[in-house]
Amino acid sequence: MAVLSKGTDVHRSAWTTLVSVVLALAMAVSLARAERIRDLTQVQGVRGNQLVGYGLVVGLDGTGDQTTQTPFTIQSLINMLGQLGVQLPQGTSLQLKNIAAVMVTATLPPFARQGSQIDVTVSSLGNAKSLRSGTLLLTQLKGADGQVYAVAQGNLVVPGAGASEAGSSVQINALNAGRIPNGATVEREVPMPIGQGEYVYLESSTPDFTTTFRIVEAVNGMMGPDTATAVDGRLIRIKAPVDTTQRVGFLAAVENIVVTPSEPTPKVVINARTGSVVMNQLVRVSECAVAHGSLTVVISAQPIISQPEPFSDRGRTVRAEQADVGIQQQKGRLVLVPASASLADLVKALNAVGATPIDMLAILQAMKTAGALKADLEII
Repeated sequence: MAVLSKGTDVHRSAWTTLVSVVLALAMAVSLARAERIRDLTQVQGVRGNQLVGYGLVVGLDGTGDQTTQTPFTIQSLINMLGQLGVQLPQGTSLQLKNIAAVMVTATLPPFARQGSQIDVTVSSLGNAKSLRSGTLLLTQLKGADGQVYAVAQGNLVVPGAGASEAGSSVQINALNAGRIPNGATVEREVPMPIGQGEYVYLESSTPDFTTTFRIVEAVNGMMGPDTATAVDGRLIRIKAPVDTTQRVGFLAAVENIVVTPSEPTPKVVINARTGSVVMNQLVRVSECAVAHGSLTVVISAQPIISQPEPFSDRGRTVRAEQADVGIQQQKGRLVLVPASASLADLVKALNAVGATPIDMLAILQAMKTAGALKADLEII
């Protein structure tokens, strides 16, 4: 790749033309399973930063904190009123139901500038029943270094609804958390240089030597020999122009280069809490036989009341329980699961067993132990 000098319109025009050509070539490439480099990697150091703050939500319709059980809510309110010039007499007891203590969280995106607006999430900290119709008061959002990077305030959007009366209640979704779109304003910027010196580093989303090697080959083929160097299975070092404008255009061209990543690892993900089972299309099974039945244990208790005879001088009423235990076992069929070459065949075979998602947890683990499941089994 030719080295371009800075400061001349001719060189800038030539650089712009080169970037345009590379982008056009990248857009024209069409490969099976091909993905852009921007979808496989990220620039090292270009990331978001987590922010957190403590605040108060007011304007609730009697669904705020029970202040007798959350004294920090009243303490925060008294401190806030003192800063606003309102001094309460000593020993004042406040019983408020329209205020709630909350934690406010947000992510400061890369390259956010002073005055930019970001979304915030507001979550109840005490025992408030609902944050619906609430307004967040001015809250400072701090980073891990303790510095204030943004301030948040605004009306909450709670994606839920509920009502209660005479001991009965109905609720849709959670009511003790909500969001404020563009509710925070950035007050402090985070310096985020794109690389150090003449090098920029790309980090692969997953450590894979094959994909990393293909990215290096694709970048060197488009941008010139020795432009990209693989540091390890995840990190790629790229030689980029020093000028900021040229570097941005160079990275725009690099991230749009199309690469065919390596085949993903066959994997089965099981959520033991919800019974969810997710398999990617590369999962295969060897021929095996599966029999699965269910065992049901039913325990019922009936109260037995023993009372003394009428007009007895002695005796007392005794309450006892008689338990009735029953065990039922459903018959399980022995089903031959053929060697499958596709995910659809595997799903059909499991459905033939008549297994529910909860049953599949045990079946898939047993198949993995028997060596019939050709995939990684991950339980979350």
